[in-house]
Amino acid sequence: MSAVTETRPAPLAGRTELGTITIADTVVTKIAAQAAAENPDAGAAVARVIGRAVPGAGNLGVRGTDLSALPKTSVEVDGSKAYVSLEIAVRWPASIAEVTGHVRQHVRDRIRELAGLDVDEVHIVVADLATDITPPPRVR
Repeated sequence: MSAVTETRPAPLAGRTELGTITIADTVVTKIAAQAAAENPDAGAAVARVIGRAVPGAGNLGVRGTDLSALPKTSVEVDGSKAYVSLEIAVRWPASIAEVTGHVRQHVRDRIRELAGLDVDEVHIVVADLATDITPPPRVR
């Protein structure tokens, strides 16, 4: 006799048969930032002041371009929908269109998977191009 397991879809945020599930914007912001940083060609962009990059701002405690850091992210949750804004840096010479497409889809998938929210919009600003890449070590 074989056992049949029933798989249920993950519960969605909002009203359920047992009550209400509310997920704070800050929680979804962390999920979106981490999901964006999971792409090896995307990361945090350098800080900007009045539209100008601030080189060396990392020494002052302000974030600099770092492909291993979390990008600047903001999320607005409205019921069971989320609206995401990201400011990222893209590794040179990766295709900006491909990287942003992958980041957009991955952020949507991770928020849906972890928070049960539908993402209506992922607005991405590519604020920097990471050109200072340490070359891979040579084989000896």
